[in-house]
Amino acid sequence: MSRSFEVLTEWPASVEQIHAAFGREDYWLARIAAGDATTTLDSLIVDADGTVAVRASQHLGRQLLPGLVAKVVPGELKILHSETWRPVGDRQVRGQVSVSASGGLGSSRAEVWLAPAGNGSQLRFAVRLEVKIPLVGGKLEKSIGAGLAENIPALQRFTTKWITEHA
Repeated sequence: MSRSFEVLTEWPASVEQIHAAFGREDYWLARIAAGDATTTLDSLIVDADGTVAVRASQHLGRQLLPGLVAKVVPGELKILHSETWRPVGDRQVRGQVSVSASGGLGSSRAEVWLAPAGNGSQLRFAVRLEVKIPLVGGKLEKSIGAGLAENIPALQRFTTKWITEHA
């Protein structure tokens, strides 16, 4: 079973400021440092056309997994995260975010649109999430979805603060 949902958030920073931050290694290192110590930045590529491609990995030992998940997962869980951000004209940026868990336990894919709105910008995040763990997959999908609804505004606050401090 899979679950789809959308998150919409307003950002005080402009599309250009956000896209520029996404293209900087120091932004990603600070974002990772503010989150989870088990995450590493694997690559950051910025093309001449402004396309930004980011890859990161998170390694979760069994002791960090929720009890039911730890029973199903035979060892360490590795989560691969990739984002691509591409200018598409009219001061808009389109993003694609994908996350996958090792062992085929689950994945998510999101289409993201960043567009001007008032004095800042608006981010629309449409995600499809699937957890392939029998009996608890649906509950985990719901929990992960609720977490994203909280984490995206937290990301907005972090990015806005980072832009203010590094402008």
